[in-house]
Amino acid sequence: MPAHNSITPDKLARLVALAGSPRIVDLRNAPVEAIPGSLFRADDDPSRWIDDSTRTTVVVDADGGGKAVSAAAFLRSEGRSAEVLEGGFVAWMAAKLPTVSLAHLPERHADGRTWWVTRARPKVDRIACPWLICRFVDPDARFLFVAPGQVLAVAEQQKAEPFDIADEGVFWSHRDERCTFDMMVEAFGLGTHEPLVRLAAIVRGADTDRPDVAPEAAGLLAISLGLSRNYSDDHEQLEAGMAIYDALYRWCRDAQTEKHNWTSHQPSRTRVQP
Repeated sequence: MPAHNSITPDKLARLVALAGSPRIVDLRNAPVEAIPGSLFRADDDPSRWIDDSTRTTVVVDADGGGKAVSAAAFLRSEGRSAEVLEGGFVAWMAAKLPTVSLAHLPERHADGRTWWVTRARPKVDRIACPWLICRFVDPDARFLFVAPGQVLAVAEQQKAEPFDIADEGVFWSHRDERCTFDMMVEAFGLGTHEPLVRLAAIVRGADTDRPDVAPEAAGLLAISLGLSRNYSDDHEQLEAGMAIYDALYRWCRDAQTEKHNWTSHQPSRTRVQP
């Protein structure tokens, strides 16, 4: 049983990377890997990083007995729901739960967010990659959409990380038969997380016109093309697309075996003996 006002690693693992998951704040200094979806606060004073979120905050430190305890207590005194990760990051690692590598994370701006830039009018990769970044890497990430010929100039001017653009100098791009989403899953150390591996195959098939890669790829392409025609604003389209990838990820994680037809959800009928 977890300690009072704490959450176990196993329970938190079932919640991370889902829509509406707890806000995870990591207080460790200069970590090289973290729990997926973690936020980082350079200021240890929790009064400076309270936001308007109504979600529960899970505070993480090295072992669950240091800064996290006092920070969570302060948040609760402000009327916020806050818990400590029981055992801290050490316990998360001991349980062999997924982590995200921060080695390739772009430098953060003064607002604490990573900034990214890509081509306007996104279809597949340019919605899937922001979803991956927001759910697993930086929930506060900012995305800029510009004309293809302006991506590199805006990247330099705004100190934003370019992605999904065909240029030899861009790290986040297609390589061989792999799309940008594949590269992000690998570079962020998420290549052993089976639900993302399944999702990556669907994204790859849809983004590279190879429906043979995964049966679901053709459906994702159809939805993506329809979505792009329903929205003229790229950020509104991204917001709508997040729900699509939330649903696909949840299916990849724990709904693949569920079937649906006319009778699959009918209650079983027990024959009454005469």
